[in-house]
Amino acid sequence: MMLRCMDVNKDLVAASATPLVLGILAEGESYGYAIIKRVVELSGGQLKWTDGMLYPVLHRLERQGLVASKWSMSENGRRRKYYRITQKGRAQLEAQRKQWQLVDGTLRMVWMRGCTA
Repeated sequence: MMLRCMDVNKDLVAASATPLVLGILAEGESYGYAIIKRVVELSGGQLKWTDGMLYPVLHRLERQGLVASKWSMSENGRRRKYYRITQKGRAQLEAQRKQWQLVDGTLRMVWMRGCTA
């Protein structure tokens, strides 16, 4: 899996790929390049995904029924594959949100205690 990111461990990038993609698609239907641009935008340029990283994630999410896709014409007349989150995907996104909040809260507690020790 090829990924380019700045100062972020590749395992963490891989672990966050599903909730990031689902979260972006919860904003509205999108296509691959736009999703990659949105990740860069949301991360302040710190995460730079490649299509070689994104498309396997999208294909896996589609196989799992979390996203659906359709081919459509873009504004400039090119065919593009657009992805949208499904109801099952929205439920998974909510479950992932709760899991990440638990991890985040736990890490914050550990780090706060580590700073005061």
